[in-house]
Amino acid sequence: MLRILGGPKRACDGVTRRTLLRAGSLAAVPGKKAKNVILLYLFGGPSQLDTFDPKPDAPAEVRGEMRAVRTSVPGLDINEHLPNVARVMDRVTLIRSLNHPWNFHGMQYATTGLPQGTIPIEETQQHPEQWPFIGSVVGYLDHKRHGPKPKGSVPDNVVLPWLLSSKRTMPPYARLHAAYLGGEFDPIWGEFRGSATRAVTRNAWGPAEEFRDPHLGVTPDSRFEFAAGTALEDGMTLDRLNNRRSLLDQFDAARRNADPSRTARRLGENRALAFSLMDSPKIRTALDLGREPEKLRSRYGLTLFGQGTLQARRLVEAGCKFVTVIWDEFGQLNTGWDTHEDQRNRLTRELLPGFDLAFSALIDDLTQRGLLDETLVLVLNEMGRTPKLQGDGRGHWGRAYCNLMAGGGVARGRVIGKTDKIASTPIDRPLRAKDVLATAYHLLGIDHETTVTDRQDRPVPLLPYGEVIREALA
Repeated sequence: MLRILGGPKRACDGVTRRTLLRAGSLAAVPGKKAKNVILLYLFGGPSQLDTFDPKPDAPAEVRGEMRAVRTSVPGLDINEHLPNVARVMDRVTLIRSLNHPWNFHGMQYATTGLPQGTIPIEETQQHPEQWPFIGSVVGYLDHKRHGPKPKGSVPDNVVLPWLLSSKRTMPPYARLHAAYLGGEFDPIWGEFRGSATRAVTRNAWGPAEEFRDPHLGVTPDSRFEFAAGTALEDGMTLDRLNNRRSLLDQFDAARRNADPSRTARRLGENRALAFSLMDSPKIRTALDLGREPEKLRSRYGLTLFGQGTLQARRLVEAGCKFVTVIWDEFGQLNTGWDTHEDQRNRLTRELLPGFDLAFSALIDDLTQRGLLDETLVLVLNEMGRTPKLQGDGRGHWGRAYCNLMAGGGVARGRVIGKTDKIASTPIDRPLRAKDVLATAYHLLGIDHETTVTDRQDRPVPLLPYGEVIREALA
């Protein structure tokens, strides 16, 4: 492959180097293992100490009240409230030494080639300096190699359960999108349709409020649709669908006359895509969770995250290449895995049990269906939590956190990296989010130094920084 020496780049640690750009940007790397990806994203920053890097010998103000439990991997302990995950860890690689210097929510940094985190980029829905989401990159490259998928096919880049941070107060964080690859490669966002079964009072931000939170439980008839009404409602006939299309077409025409901008045109394209998805029997079948046995649905957990994870498996089985399920905030700021307040109660009653069921069920389900070897499962997040408790919570901490990888060519029962006695900083094999992404690309048969064209028609690599984690490979 022809290599072109690019201009100087500045790494996250401040060291200047010249980035190697590669011509022939659609070339694949050898050793492809994964055909598709299920990304489970725990937004907010799970505590490394209270999940996968417990420190039972640390002082009480560090270790907290929860204990560790043995796993199926000799010598590996994790939080006691993850017993089912403990059982499947022999099919998982755990990375304990991820780190970066920022203490703010950085989903853009964790899931794109963005060289470094900044608050303006992370806290703006769509910012000109944002980079393409990994799911959009995978869909873009597949489209370049194989052309568009047939009409009515399940889309290749889906995000559940809804548009990021759209169900809480305060302005939303940066959404996952294709950036300079073009809006046609943006994810298809889901929409949750269902009822929460449990209420909770939260006071993480402002006055205490009671919410019926679907993360705590949902009714069995709950389901997912694609955004913009992209699933047929109960009793929706083709005549009614066509009437609705006609009415929307009239509104869209009036809007285009008033606003011929690129945004308006893109909205029209999205509307057309929405109706094409509604017309597809294959998609309606893939979104029908009622086809799954009640026992299996319960195994995943009858919660928003549990059913979202099961829906991800159904979409992958139906032909979707990249499905993302985000455990997002709901109702208030500082919810999800952002445990500044009421941490022990939320971890033991909501977060850990919900993840324990969903993740372990996914690993078991994929194994039993013969899909684990071809499905890369990623559990990502943007940071960890402070080693020392801050009242009944922990603050933001980017200098040490954990990710999980499984299936799709990933090694089994492996632990990579180590932190100090209070899980504050890596002392062995420090890694960055870019290394995890480089490894995911490698397992999908994509060279992470592949170049694409940015908004100024310049060739840029998918990941300016990052190396494949060789120990994570089977």
